[in-house]
Amino acid sequence: MAVQRFEDLLVWQKAQDFSVAVYYHFSNSKDYAFRDQITRASVSISNNIAEGFDRDTNPDFKRFLYFATASNSEVRSMLYLAVRLKFISEKTSEDLLQTSNEISKMLFGLIKSLQ
Repeated sequence: MAVQRFEDLLVWQKAQDFSVAVYYHFSNSKDYAFRDQITRASVSISNNIAEGFDRDTNPDFKRFLYFATASNSEVRSMLYLAVRLKFISEKTSEDLLQTSNEISKMLFGLIKSLQ
């Protein structure tokens, strides 16, 4: 049975959970520009999955999945910087990076399935 709603996609669910985790770990950051950038990028992952899904064509969906992938990469890049700036611990970063990498694999798997 084909997925009928974006809410049923495991990658969308994982991206939502990831965004909640990013918000949690950066909610007290005093660097408002950094916090805003990383949280917006994390939200963009699941939003692009949702928006692309509801475009109702595989080429459009694929395009938005690439946008989601790019946002995920942006968050990952910022996580490395966050450790260097001492905004989060290396352990926290490792956990978030692992989730980000899982999302990336899921996105590429979904993209491949649409080809």
